[in-house]
Amino acid sequence: MSDHRTVPGTGPEEVRHVRGFWEELGLPGLVDVHTHFMPERVLRKVWGYFDALGPLTGGMEWPIAYRREEEERTALLREFGVRAFTAMLYPHKPGMAQWLNDWAVDFARRTPDCLHTSTLFPEPGVETYVGRAVEAGARVFKAHVQVGAYDPADELLDGAWGLLADAGVPVVIHCGSGPAPGKHTGPEPIARVLARHPRLRLVVAHMGMPEYEDFLDLAERYEQVRLDTTMAFTDFSERLAPFPRRALPRLAGLGDRVLLGTDFPNIPYPYLQQLHALERLGLGDAWLRGVCHDNGARLFELPEG
Repeated sequence: MSDHRTVPGTGPEEVRHVRGFWEELGLPGLVDVHTHFMPERVLRKVWGYFDALGPLTGGMEWPIAYRREEEERTALLREFGVRAFTAMLYPHKPGMAQWLNDWAVDFARRTPDCLHTSTLFPEPGVETYVGRAVEAGARVFKAHVQVGAYDPADELLDGAWGLLADAGVPVVIHCGSGPAPGKHTGPEPIARVLARHPRLRLVVAHMGMPEYEDFLDLAERYEQVRLDTTMAFTDFSERLAPFPRRALPRLAGLGDRVLLGTDFPNIPYPYLQQLHALERLGLGDAWLRGVCHDNGARLFELPEG
């Protein structure tokens, strides 16, 4: 499967440079908490949306850097040295989450280095199927407030959030208003969720872009709130929503709760750019080691590399 638009820098040399990055830090590899795997026909529709510059892309030109078959994508992550990754999948309508979760069980079974991922939607029965997913071994959930166009504080989700908080299962949630705002994006709805469920292990995707400082506030207030780096700090995102330099000390202070995320394969630039963007922040090797591996390995209790 190929795209008429090419993304420079995604060839064989990239593997060597990605591996060199984490080897120089003395790490056993990378832990990437924000990668997308989903049923192929769903993923093709997602790619088609990016190709068409759908409204939620913010009108940005968005070539898919790793538009490859599933086996090629998993093989490439392994070549990069990604020890653990996720299958961030998400519904945009009722009745879809359970079907995606069933697919994810099989994907996790045949992809042992993928952290078994599940999802949810505000609908009757959500607490029941979330409970089943946890019992089946789900290790992380994905919630997409922007695409799903729902209020994360919807009462229909209250029982599910409580269940996940009790089980200690992290939830990677796209709740910031980038690259385009949604009806329920931004920090306020998430603040209402956390007020009810302060122990919920929320991982705010994209550093909460563009409301970075508001989500830093929440991470400083709630010890179980984390942030993933997905697309943040890269040249692509800095043109759209630059991270405020004044907030870098706060980012350093939360170094044990920032996790590497990339959005692979749906990124419009090489994987290596995310790693170099983190390095350019100048927060030091210890911070980089935590973000790129150790924080994720600790959260998901990975065996020592």
